[in-house]
Amino acid sequence: AEEKKDSTSLPKLLLLSGLNTDSGNMAMPASFKGIEQFKDARDDETLFKHIVSCRVTKSEPEVDVMTYTNWISSMAHVDVMKACKPGMMEYQLESLFQHHTYTHGGCRHMSYTCICACGPNAKILHYGHAGRPNSRLLEEDDIALLDMGAEYHCYASDITCSYPVKGTFTKDQLDIYESVLDAQLCVIRRLRPGVSWLDMHRESERAILRGLIKCGVLNTNGRGDLTQVIEDMLAVDLGAVFMPHGLGHLIGLDTHDVGGYLPGTPQRSPRPGVKKLRTARIMEEGVAITVEPGCYFIDPLLDMALADDRQEKFLNR
Repeated sequence: AEEKKDSTSLPKLLLLSGLNTDSGNMAMPASFKGIEQFKDARDDETLFKHIVSCRVTKSEPEVDVMTYTNWISSMAHVDVMKACKPGMMEYQLESLFQHHTYTHGGCRHMSYTCICACGPNAKILHYGHAGRPNSRLLEEDDIALLDMGAEYHCYASDITCSYPVKGTFTKDQLDIYESVLDAQLCVIRRLRPGVSWLDMHRESERAILRGLIKCGVLNTNGRGDLTQVIEDMLAVDLGAVFMPHGLGHLIGLDTHDVGGYLPGTPQRSPRPGVKKLRTARIMEEGVAITVEPGCYFIDPLLDMALADDRQEKFLNR
């Protein structure tokens, strides 16, 4: 009698199917006429986890492409900054960015919808979509928050910068700007294989809270130990009031790339602020991730903080 073959040695039909933990969407497996004939060979589980793993860690050629894409986007941001002035429209800044990246960099596409949030629009996370399409007139005292990145050979870039439309900061604007800059530099100095991304998010919150105390937005509640005061602020989630988003995200073939929360990696925290993190991974060599701290003054969040006895005591009215 013919010996029965071991099923593990038979050819497999590998189909890509799995959950993108960033978007919550499922990658749907391919389908074609007659696929039911391969039901014994079909494998919907193996391919996704291996593809995700490959996308999390970048090869040297991938790093080269992403370096180029980010360089072109950086130069475009500088061009826009030089042109920016009161009386322009937000969409003109978007147009200038797209012109530079295509004309000088060959980047036909953007990695995501450009965000040109000026003045009060900067309080709207992911402003610039069809409902709020970069349509405000720039005014003299506005801060421009520009979040734009080109795509090249399918690889994304993601760069956010903020500056005064008229070219010079007021003292209050500069204080907040430097608080966020300190947070970013603090994380970049500490970022290396083996560190926790959740810890990096907390470090950025500490730097921003320290800056807000220094410029008078927050107070120490009559206590002298600044380090302990900041830990007390974190314990009551005050950092999430001013930074209601995650520190950054994996980036590559998608702006918010896959692989944030996989089996065997740290899972999402339920705490305010950190629950918005798109990954809580331990960093590894070759991982590409953005470092994007921010400080926002969003009226509903401030109102809730003022109504919370745990947080209100740290706020100067």
